[in-house]
Amino acid sequence: MKRISLILLTLLAISGNLFAQAGDTSVAMADKLREDGKIWVVVAVVAVIFSGIAINMLRIDFKLKKIEKDLNIK
Repeated sequence: MKRISLILLTLLAISGNLFAQAGDTSVAMADKLREDGKIWVVVAVVAVIFSGIAINMLRIDFKLKKIEKDLNIK
């Protein structure tokens, strides 16, 4: 439960910062990527990187839980 609360709190803090930057939408590079349709490539790469990090963190968590169980650490 603590983990879910921490994740939600982090997402809330990040989303607040994103709304603060919504005023300026004239970024030339982003406009060019949108025109060419390449923005989806950028989104896909970022999604793959974040999912890889999340999977790696979950694997480490499961391994640590197994080690703690084997050593009887609470």
